[in-house]
Amino acid sequence: MKEFMLLIRNEIDHQASWPPEWHQQFLKACEAYIGDLKKEGKLISAQPMDRQGTMVSRVQSQWKEGPFHEEKEVIVGYYHVLALNLNDAVAVAQRNPEFEYSSTARIEVRPIKMKEETTGFVYPEKA
Repeated sequence: MKEFMLLIRNEIDHQASWPPEWHQQFLKACEAYIGDLKKEGKLISAQPMDRQGTMVSRVQSQWKEGPFHEEKEVIVGYYHVLALNLNDAVAVAQRNPEFEYSSTARIEVRPIKMKEETTGFVYPEKA
């Protein structure tokens, strides 16, 4: 099995107009999705992201801090999963409840690099 990061992207205010019962249904669907991934042995971790934060960058020797949400879309959460290959990871992403509850959701599916091929350096799994 290989490790993949599923980065959940959506508009920063996509839940603002949801009635409370719709939001609760969404949360329950996410809990069920997480439960299914655990049963399948595919979930490493999953967390929603707060809508607050900052973006840090550096140009030459000057640090800059600014809003991370200069666009309408932000990363609203992630799933760190195990999958056989990219197609399997995409299938896991396609089951995510975000798609059922929001028409603006997108999920970026990225393989996690475990080792640098040129140097042989193996990245630590846990700090």
